[in-house]
Amino acid sequence: MAAETARKFEALEAQAQKIMQVFIKAGHEAVSPAILQPAGVFLDVIGESLRARTYVFTDPDGDELCLRPDLTVPTCRLHIERNGDAPAKARYCYNGTAFRFQPVGAGSAHPREFRQSGIENIGFPERERTDAQTVATIIDAMRAAGLKNFKLRIGDLGLFRALIKAIDMPDRWRQMLTHLFWRPHAFRAELQRLSRPAEESLKSIPPDLRAAIAPTDLARSERAVVDYLSSNGIEAMGTRSVTEVASNLMWRLADAKSDPLPPETVALIERYLAISGPAKAAGACFKDLLRDRGSAMSPVIDAYHRRLQLMTEMGVDVVHAEFSAEFGRQLEYYTGFVFEIVAPELGRESPLAGGGRYDDLMRTVGGKRDVPAVGGAIHTERLLSVVQGGAA
Repeated sequence: MAAETARKFEALEAQAQKIMQVFIKAGHEAVSPAILQPAGVFLDVIGESLRARTYVFTDPDGDELCLRPDLTVPTCRLHIERNGDAPAKARYCYNGTAFRFQPVGAGSAHPREFRQSGIENIGFPERERTDAQTVATIIDAMRAAGLKNFKLRIGDLGLFRALIKAIDMPDRWRQMLTHLFWRPHAFRAELQRLSRPAEESLKSIPPDLRAAIAPTDLARSERAVVDYLSSNGIEAMGTRSVTEVASNLMWRLADAKSDPLPPETVALIERYLAISGPAKAAGACFKDLLRDRGSAMSPVIDAYHRRLQLMTEMGVDVVHAEFSAEFGRQLEYYTGFVFEIVAPELGRESPLAGGGRYDDLMRTVGGKRDVPAVGGAIHTERLLSVVQGGAA
């Protein structure tokens, strides 16, 4: 067993060297962000799904820390530490360990401790070009490590955001639908709720709690939630905070004063989310479906086609790339273009690599302004398994 572990370690190190050589040759600086990170920073940005899988603990000084569940956020924090609020451009690369809880029986493709080799491009305003460069560099690195057969999958939250912005609805509905975009079941449930008379959705809220919620006073609504849980002997469980629960209840009460979404609006959103297939053909579907939205959608559709053209020029095979309007990543800090590299040996549930654009993240983790940024990371154990022909 010890000899087998040593061989795997050596193989991973050799693979990492090949990958990092490609990254460095492409102009990325090798960095080593800290493994221990402030828990609050991560829990605020990674989203509900991954929040429950992050290892969080309190140190002897009482500070809440976590083992990094990915390396993008630590790299962004490193960039801020170096540059403060200066508008600096930088290309980083890394090869390090990340940690995520996995249930028993998850399989060897989903370990609790795993390696990521990745790149981050921060501060470059040419968004479509930098997106294309990121994908091309990740693919080049995986090919250098020996990968031959793979599939590129892409999505674009920017298209969805533009569509929602072009539809007449309260701003809080746009915020909620955007927040839930990465969780299809929750998104559909919310979309259906917004299409029904408000009285129906309010039936699930206990009358006494409903009466205590103040639609415009968060602090008072938080106290109402705490009092309700206490008086009914309900223990606060799960990943949602009291603030999140109170905010959700406030929104639902405010929704009661708005007209429900008309059936044609719901149908438009559902038709958009159903778009799936070859990446180039998807562009034509956007134009057919969204032509009546005119100028509101044209810029993002043009950006989509420009990105595909740039990827083609950089050697990425977009002819066989697949687009899905519902495709998303587990990490909710993405704001636009997203991608995954999938091998047939492991399938979509265990992608070899992935990444995307996160233009809002720098401000969220401590910066004073939004900064254009995009990155991607390779799951090196999965890549090695596929390259060696031993995928689980």
